[in-house]
Amino acid sequence: MSAVPSDPAARRPAATRGDVARLAGVSTAVVSYVLNGSKSVRPETEERVRAAVAKLGYRPNAAARALSRGASDLLGIVVPNATNPFFAHFTHEVDLAADKRGMTLLAANADESAGRERRLIEGFVDRRVDGILLASTGAIPHLRTLVPPDLPVVLINRYDAVPGFRTVGIDLFEGARIAVEHLAEHGHRTVGLIAGTAPDGVPGPREIGWRAAIDRYSVAAGPVIREGFTMSGGHAAGRRLIAEGTVPSALFVSSDQLAMGLLLALHEAGLRVPEDVAIVSFDGTPESAYAWPPLTTLAQPIAEMARAGVAAVLDPDGPRGGSVFAPVLVRRASCGC
Repeated sequence: MSAVPSDPAARRPAATRGDVARLAGVSTAVVSYVLNGSKSVRPETEERVRAAVAKLGYRPNAAARALSRGASDLLGIVVPNATNPFFAHFTHEVDLAADKRGMTLLAANADESAGRERRLIEGFVDRRVDGILLASTGAIPHLRTLVPPDLPVVLINRYDAVPGFRTVGIDLFEGARIAVEHLAEHGHRTVGLIAGTAPDGVPGPREIGWRAAIDRYSVAAGPVIREGFTMSGGHAAGRRLIAEGTVPSALFVSSDQLAMGLLLALHEAGLRVPEDVAIVSFDGTPESAYAWPPLTTLAQPIAEMARAGVAAVLDPDGPRGGSVFAPVLVRRASCGC
């Protein structure tokens, strides 16, 4: 037999707006005026209402308020991998930016699954969020079939234009160019690439930018190794390079996560960074400063990008199109600069 709560308050039904109105001697409309600030009431009336709210422990029903106002004060964000430090940092900054606009953020992890991403978006729609920020796991041809036409959706972590959507992202081509230029200026004549896996075998923009920069700065293209955007992927990439005997004097690495796994593989093989292999990575995550050696990286202005994403969702009548940000080279020890 289950225990019976000893506190009578634990069995008491939640107070309603009508309960507050009866205790304060006013109408339910006046209670709403006081709590929502939608209309002014006499100070003594407001005092009675707030005293009744405190005595009864009344809490407004957020769902009902959302239905009546046509707004929930909720934003949703879906990221492909919540354990990735870049997306964790981005979500944190979006949360801060949303809070400054009086919004509450609901965060969800698609776990690299297009099917799960679809279900999460549908769930946000069912919860009547006021907007969605989406770092999609891939192609989004059917996104507009999932959301009503008047629900703002902003695609984040997208450098390219997507018809019908606002986008917020980083200039990945420019980041690759800066990385190769920096390594070439430090005397490296061969620059390899550690890249993330390419969906459907199509090279990503960082790889395309790396190849363009190789030609531009007249350096030789080193080996290209593709693994998942994780530390274990970087470790596997490093072990493949070492096993194949193709380690170049310099590497551009597509993410800090890949670079940190690569560092371990190089250390295990007795190779020194930057003396034997110079590394420039991408993202500028906080962890990159604590790798050994600390990573030279192309940092994304995440806080600024997050604010732009929230503004794009909440200001649907603002400028259309995309917001593309420039990466910033953070010089540290991994490339000897």
